[in-house]
Amino acid sequence: MGDCRPLGFLLGLPFALLALVFSVIGIVVWIIGTVLSCLCPCCICCAGIANFAVDLVKLPVKLLRWFTYQIPC
Repeated sequence: MGDCRPLGFLLGLPFALLALVFSVIGIVVWIIGTVLSCLCPCCICCAGIANFAVDLVKLPVKLLRWFTYQIPC
């Protein structure tokens, strides 16, 4: 039970919900970036946009973990 930090989880939940909205936006940007990089493989900026979008998709999990580890038991 040493890793049980429910207070950090509850405090981080509203921010994770906001990050979830950003992750949906990230999914849309990732799809657009992937399509553009397939149409024009010489366009390296589309790959950067797709990588940024993947980071947006992972944001809610990272945010909840960060909040959980900030609050001591």
